This record gives sequence, structure tokens and C-alpha cells, in this order.
Amino acid sequence: MIRILPEILSNKIAAGEVVERPASVVKELVENALDAGSRRIMIEIERGGQRLVRVSDDGVGMSRDDAMLAVERYATSKIYSDADLFSISTLGFRGEALPSIASVSKFSLITREKDASVGTAVDVEGGKLKKVSETGAPAGTMITVKQLFYNTPARRKFLKTIGTEMGHIADTIASTALGQPGIQLRLQHDGRSVKDWPGVTDPIDRVVDVLGKNLEQNLCPLDHQDGRMSISGWICNPRVSRRTSKGIYVFTNGRWVRDPVIQHALFEGYAGRLMKGQFPVAVLFLRLPFDEVDVNVHPAKQQVRFHSPNRVHDAVRTAVFNTLKRSDRSVWALEEAPAEPSVSETVRPFGRGRPDVFRPRKEASHPVVESATPAAERIPIRQNNGGQASKNRLPEFGDGGQIENQKSLWVKRPFGDLKIIGQLHETYILCQSRDGLILLDQHAAHERIRFEQLKTLAKASETASQKRIVAETLDLSFAEADTLKKLIPELWAFGLDIEPFGGNTFAVKSIPALLGGREIKPLVMEMIDTVAELGGDHGMEKILDRCLILMACHGTVRANQALTEEEIRELLCRLDACENSSHCPHGRPIWLAWSLRYLEKSFHRIV
Repeated sequence: MIRILPEILSNKIAAGEVVERPASVVKELVENALDAGSRRIMIEIERGGQRLVRVSDDGVGMSRDDAMLAVERYATSKIYSDADLFSISTLGFRGEALPSIASVSKFSLITREKDASVGTAVDVEGGKLKKVSETGAPAGTMITVKQLFYNTPARRKFLKTIGTEMGHIADTIASTALGQPGIQLRLQHDGRSVKDWPGVTDPIDRVVDVLGKNLEQNLCPLDHQDGRMSISGWICNPRVSRRTSKGIYVFTNGRWVRDPVIQHALFEGYAGRLMKGQFPVAVLFLRLPFDEVDVNVHPAKQQVRFHSPNRVHDAVRTAVFNTLKRSDRSVWALEEAPAEPSVSETVRPFGRGRPDVFRPRKEASHPVVESATPAAERIPIRQNNGGQASKNRLPEFGDGGQIENQKSLWVKRPFGDLKIIGQLHETYILCQSRDGLILLDQHAAHERIRFEQLKTLAKASETASQKRIVAETLDLSFAEADTLKKLIPELWAFGLDIEPFGGNTFAVKSIPALLGGREIKPLVMEMIDTVAELGGDHGMEKILDRCLILMACHGTVRANQALTEEEIRELLCRLDACENSSHCPHGRPIWLAWSLRYLEKSFHRIV
């Protein structure tokens, strides 16, 4: 038998979608306050929101009739027609939040319009209207939610500890504060002030306040225009990353969202600059016509759908990539480090136009620990042989192996102009800059050079190959052979010529000249494993990029490999030509730096 659900029961079902936890109540009430034009919002919480959630604002307030309608389902002042539904400019619009919250709590609403002489109080308990009365009240609205889920114990038992629930509430308010820098937000828990964000005129002040002052010098402003869409905000130095996505804040037309399209584009923009498993820190604001984004796709309005997702994705990726690329080009303006510098991170030239600060960093994860390369397998950058190029010397970017002989005298070379001090444990190159000490990981630096060199030559179809006198054969499993067959046409452009040799056997006819003298079978097997790991969800361009990274890694100088000063000098000069001279293709940092003032303070030569 089919029956119409009672209104109270349908409201409880709606509450299950809209009100997941106390933080959901806070989000809905704060968004309503913002839509009402509030400039100051007070949020009071008791016992993580399970006992009390109260949100007070100084917005426009409501009349008696509107206050009574506000707790009715589907009552809203935000939309009136189909056209409005597909061009939403407000944070709230469905008319579900208040009745849904009221159906699972003891709810009261007190409101007054600015020009009214008296306010209105509405009391609802478990979805039933108990009382409507006149009351004295300041202009604005105050909503109190007590004993959340008191009448739905099955929902209440799924709530976490007070600390966990309060953490979700604090995260919600922090995100709102980022998206609304001009609004004052005050948060209290059990009568104690948790945080007070005063309204600010410069959004960077709010970003620093929310993310932490220690990140200020690592933030780089982002500004990008693509037709009617604009992207602004701040992204963080790739060397400062997180193990989760909690440091990523995305706002679409002022709405805080968790959008997979934008997050994927953000990662694409950081490609080659982040270690695997690390997440960037970013605050992004997207502005686009309201009719080009559908916000009515998630009950809690946490996700959106774009009319042209590919265009949005490409715009975000381009904006992030170009911003990071520009930041890589100004790396030597060293300034005084703090009196007690942290050794947990290196700060690079970010922030709001202030002098750059560098701090030393301990590389705790993914260290370069490799065995010494036998002398016969070394691929030196340049041999000290009277100016004659070694037969193993790497060709330069399409210029026949010659460094840019016609380089303009006034062009600054950040790496090439450094004074070489020497090697540390035959792994790290030590250099003196005008302002301090620079350390470079020789393997990471050469890996970046090789990667960009291979990529450039492949795009120009100029990759030199080296024929094998005797073809090297590879005996593979059926799955490995199937994977390699798909790669063969693409690898040919890189100078790697592999042909089927019957069954699951393949013959390597030629290899890239840059990999001369290297065993090729381990490289091919790594490529096959990488393609299998990526699966079919990634495009060929990404797969080939990973293959290029492997080629670059197999053909570089290693840790524990001695280099002559001439070899070091050529490596530094080649690094200047790289598009990304700060990170190896895996995302590891290439260089670290200490300012002279930091060193002097560390030795107490100055105070």
C-alpha cells in the first residue's frame, strides 16, 4: 500500500540529507545570515553542538509573517522561477534548511527588521510549531538549536566525540571566514572564545589569519582571466605541503565547495613539483556567470556542476602552472631568517611582495640514497679533456652540445653565476651566492635537466638514437607484452625503437643517445610497471610523461659520484635553461638555501 508521508517524517528524511552533524547546522545558519546582508555573525556552541548551536547576526531581519514561513518546508525568498533555479547567486535557496533542522531539535527563531518596533519569536519542537510571539530584540536574527537529534537517537549515536564535532565546526567557520574576508565572525565554545575573525579590507590578511602566519612568506598571489571567468587567490610554495587535502579551499562565486574537477586541475598545475602522496595548500576563488554553474546537485550544497568543466579545468591548471613558473624565476633574493628558524621547511620567494626568507629543511622523506655508479657507466656532464667533448657527453637542447655562446651579457644566470665551493659527500653541490649558501642535489638537478631535454627533443621529433649492434631481447609475460605493444609507437618518438620478436619476446633496436651506456631492460620493465599502475584512467600524455621521468632518472649522475668543477659548472648552466629549476620530475626539491644573516645568527656572530 502506498501512502503519503506525514510532513514531520518527510522533514526528518530531508534533515538526514541536509543535517549530517552539528557543523551542517552551523553552515546552513551562517549562510542564511550572509544572504541576509550581515556584517557581524556570532556563533555559540555547547558540547560540540550537541547541546546548543546559536547563530546571531545583524542582517535585515524578518517580519512576523516571514518568520513563520521560514520554518515551513520549501519556503524561500531566493528563487521564484525555473530561470532563478539555474542562475543562483545566493548561498541558500532551497528552503529546506530551517524546517529540516527544526524537525530534529528544539528550535527557536528571534528576529526583527531594522525599521520595526518589535521583534518576533518562533518556537518549534521536533517539527511542531509551539509558539509565535512578539518580543524585544535587536535588528537582525538569532536562531537557537538545542538538543540536536534528540528525537532521532539512531542519528545521534553516529555523532563523534565533542572534540571531533567541534573540529568540524571550526573548519566550517574557518572556510567561511576565508570566503568572506569583510565579515566579522566570532566563534565560542562552552562560553570560551575559540576565534574572532574581524572584517578586513585586504583578503590576504584573512588568509594569513586562517592558514597561519608561518605560511605568509610561502603564499604566491594568483590572478587569471579566461573570458567571463576569473580565477584569483593564493597558492603555496610546493615545498610546503600537507598529507591531506585539508589545506585546499575552493570558492565558486563565493560558495565554499569540494570540487573534484578543480582539485584535479590544481594537482595538474603542481605536476612535477609535489612528492607523491602530498597535497598543496591553496585558496582559490572562481568567478563565473551564475548560469554557467549548477549549485543544485548536492543536498548540502558542497559540490557544483559546471556547464563547461573542461574549460574550468584547463583555466585552473594554467593559472596554477603559470604562477608557479613565475615564482621559480626569482630565487635568489635572500633576506634575514628569523632569530629561531624552523628546520621543518624551506621558505621561498612567496608572500605579498616582501623580501624573501629562506630556512633550512630536513629532507625526511624520499631521500636520495643510491649506490655509487661504476666508473665505466658514468655519464659525465663534461670531461676535462682539453675542450674536446666526451663521447658520452649529453647533447644540449638542440644546439649540438654547445652552451649558449651568444648569451647576452646583461642576462642574469641564477645558477650559472654562482661561485662553486665543492661537493658534500659527492652528492650535494655547495655554492656561494651573493647573499648566502646554496646547496643542490646533483641527482635531482641533472634529472630535471634530462627530463626537459628529452621532452623538448621529443616534441621537435629530433631525439637522437643510438643503434644497438646486437639487439637486446626482452622476454615478457602476456600482460607485460600487451602493455608494451601499446607503448611502442609512442616510445619511438623518444628514440627508443622496440620491435616484436615473436611471441612475448621483443627486441630493442636502438635507444636514446642520452641513455648511451645504460642497461635498457630495467628501464623498459619500469615503464611497463608504471603503465600498469596508472591503469586506463590516465591519458597517453600523462603515461608518456611518467616514462620520460623514468628515462631521465636512468640517465643521470647519481649520489656518491664525484664531479669536476667543470662538470658542476655545466650542470648549473643547464639548470638555468630549465622551465622548472626548483624541482626534479618526481617533485623533490633541487636546491636549498641559507642567507648569510641566518648563518651569522646561528653562530651568534650577530643577535
